[in-house]
Amino acid sequence: MVALVVALVMKTFLVQVFVIPSGSMEQTILIGDRVLVDKFTPWFGAEPERGEVVVFKDPGGWLENQHGASTDGVLLRGAKQVLTFVGLLPSDSEQDLIKRVIGVGGDTVECCDDQGRILLNGKPLDEPYLASGNPPSRQPFKVKVPPGRLWVMGDHRDVSADSRFHMGNPGQGTVPVSGVLGRAFMIAWPVGRVHQLDVPVSLSSVARGPTDPGTARNAVGVDPIPEEPPLVMGVLGILPLVGRRVGRPGR
Repeated sequence: MVALVVALVMKTFLVQVFVIPSGSMEQTILIGDRVLVDKFTPWFGAEPERGEVVVFKDPGGWLENQHGASTDGVLLRGAKQVLTFVGLLPSDSEQDLIKRVIGVGGDTVECCDDQGRILLNGKPLDEPYLASGNPPSRQPFKVKVPPGRLWVMGDHRDVSADSRFHMGNPGQGTVPVSGVLGRAFMIAWPVGRVHQLDVPVSLSSVARGPTDPGTARNAVGVDPIPEEPPLVMGVLGILPLVGRRVGRPGR
């Protein structure tokens, strides 16, 4: 009982591990990596900053539920629900994604200048984290991010179903700050890839834009939306730190 209480507190308030099921954040984060997500500092009012990698709830229409009906019996299904609730099993119903914050409330994000670079408040961005061979964006767009929302993009731009592909949704492709579960601050597994996820200076150093109501304009959706796995699977944060493999392989 004490162990279950500790697990629940860890998962809810402190640190949670998420198993990465897709390549949308390559080469920064690879398929199957376990990332540690800080769920503690948001309780004290900390908000996501540009350049941070964040895990957030589907703001609506980004993912589709692809789970079939369960074939488990009543007892097994109940046991799984309890273990999922405390974080000892990954959830089949959570709709979570992981992306990098490019713009915050008041920022104007635009693709692209004559050298193909993303513009943030008129300044071209140096993006060394992009996957090899990927341009900053193949889709032209221009958006002013509304207050309390974020413009997010994957590091593997050619396969990431990020803000660019949802500009027709409510929020014009932005996600609410309230839907952010926490910042991914470290890759914890596999051992050979353990390292901290730093915030690029090129993003954090740009001055903020005025925080008047934002609007999307000149958005052009030219390609089909890349396929995005329906969830980033959350599991108890402390277990990989003591060398135990947790959860299912990323899909």
